[in-house]
This record gives sequence, C-alpha cells and structure tokens, in this order.
Amino acid sequence: MQAKLHRWAAVDPGRRFDDLFNLVHDPGTLMVAFERVAGNRGARSSGVDGLTVADVEEQTGVPGFLDDLQAQLKAGTFVPLPVREREIPKPGGLGKVRRLGIPMARA
Repeated sequence: MQAKLHRWAAVDPGRRFDDLFNLVHDPGTLMVAFERVAGNRGARSSGVDGLTVADVEEQTGVPGFLDDLQAQLKAGTFVPLPVREREIPKPGGLGKVRRLGIPMARA
C-alpha cells in the first residue's frame, strides 16, 4: 500500500489523499498487517497485556480479532496500550544497551 501511494504521489504531486482512513480499516490491509506481525521474530514476545500472537490466534482467532479491531477503528474507540520496553545489549557495545519496544498483540 505504501509503495502504491508513493507511486501515485510521484506521478501527481498535487494529488490529495483524503480517504486514507478507509485503507487503514480495510479487511485486506488489516490481514496483511497481522501476517507481518505474526511473521516477525518478536511475535513470540508478549506485550503489556501479557499476550503473544499465538495467544490471540488460539483465544479469539484471527478473523474475530480483526473484526473487533476493524469495528473499534470505524467507531473511533480504538485506544492503543503502551508498549512494553526492554533493554537489550548492543552488539559489540561493551555493556551498552538499547531500548526495544514490544507492542501488544490485542486491540
């Protein structure tokens, strides 16, 4: 989606994108986003809610989860939870660390 929007903007720099919200809560967009999160190596880590992607898949199921998320987005009631932060060592950092943010899997 990002590449397509970029191409459109490059071809027509004056083009207005005033309907992006419909792209955000589109079922196809939400499915692609979920698949990217689930395929990420960090999908096994739990967020502040204590749940992993696997927990969401087992408890709610992906279709139910995405339906709930879409309804919250459309209604304007979606409120993201804070991210769980962890400090991880920097490679070759001699004791230096960097912060890693782990978002929640559930909406």
